[in-house]
Amino acid sequence: MPALCRDCLTQFDTGTRCPACRSPRVLSHPELHDLSIAHMDCDAFYASVEKRDNPDLADKPVIVGGGTRGVVSTCCYIARISGVRSAMPMFQALKLCPQAVVVKPRFAAYVEASRKIRAMMEDLTPAIEPLSLDEAFLDLTGTARLHGAPPVVMLVRLLKRMEDELGLTGSVGLSHNKFLAKIASDLDKPRGFSVIGRAETAEFLRPRPVRIIWGVGAATQSALDAAGIRTIADLLRWDRRDLGARFGSMGDRLFTLARGEDTRRVNRDERLKSISKETTFNEDTANADILDGHLWRLAEQVADRAKAKGLAGRTVMLKLKRSDFQLVSRRHSLGDPTQLTDRIYRAVADMFRPAASKGPFRLIGVGISDLVPEDQADLNGDLLDPQSVKRAAAERATDAIRARFGHDAIIKGRALR
Repeated sequence: MPALCRDCLTQFDTGTRCPACRSPRVLSHPELHDLSIAHMDCDAFYASVEKRDNPDLADKPVIVGGGTRGVVSTCCYIARISGVRSAMPMFQALKLCPQAVVVKPRFAAYVEASRKIRAMMEDLTPAIEPLSLDEAFLDLTGTARLHGAPPVVMLVRLLKRMEDELGLTGSVGLSHNKFLAKIASDLDKPRGFSVIGRAETAEFLRPRPVRIIWGVGAATQSALDAAGIRTIADLLRWDRRDLGARFGSMGDRLFTLARGEDTRRVNRDERLKSISKETTFNEDTANADILDGHLWRLAEQVADRAKAKGLAGRTVMLKLKRSDFQLVSRRHSLGDPTQLTDRIYRAVADMFRPAASKGPFRLIGVGISDLVPEDQADLNGDLLDPQSVKRAAAERATDAIRARFGHDAIIKGRALR
């Protein structure tokens, strides 16, 4: 059975330790050299970047997120031991782990790290489908001749480069399709590498809970429970027609994925659909000045992420959650795409004014969608606002100063509200 040392990359026959360096970090699988579809997921990405950039946090539980009524964006594995999880309300996370250090997100740092990881991936294959800043599918089919090594070796090299050059770790799942590769990458985190071969697919899936299937959220899970379907084995007892009649288009998806079948290709052209940022307040508020300050800061953060990604949006979005948890959402299409804070802010401020009376609010969010490359952005300005060109030039100058001296070198008075 082929085996590979994850520390020194020695290839050998079956064994529990590497014959060259004696490391126990050994990959061994009958199909090790035959599989080429991978999913790479960084380990607690935001928290890992924070710990890398601030060594004082290395041995502490770190939560990246908002205030006491915000949510956890991500957390390190030390915090996860206490039960903290992504998307958990912050107050609940701090009850579980009161000694945690809460860090506000620094998206510019995460984008920069993501770009460097993406460049490393590009050295392996052009067939990369990013899912977010910290995870992507890779198809290394046919690359063995180019690299002089099978895909599994190149993926182990990728993880080593990430650790050695960037101080960040990741976990890889390797299989024969995207569905199984994604599942495999979660099996042994952090610093994991798991393989699911063709021969073992049916046996591997049969005892797993149906929630392992993409798209099975709380509502679908409840519908499946009502039908007596809790595991993949339960699902296999249904034929395609009955699943379709009971669950609609989802039924066909359940039928094929339960059998480990997934014909989707790794699609390099899969594009980011929107960029957004939201905040949850410590106390519900209808204060116009406070809300206006949040609108500006959120617009600025969205603009910063758009600029970092080289994108602009044709549509500006506003999201509000009232104190009774009712959602209010608004959208506005611009004459031409933008990545400027000023234009995003003015659009959401105009949408917010007629909605302000629906407060108080517990959450406010800003976003852009219908994304295009930045070379199509802000070409015409606002013909009804002669000062828009001057404000755009001032914002570009501000960006240049911040790039050199730091984000806090220039702060708008509006942002202090």
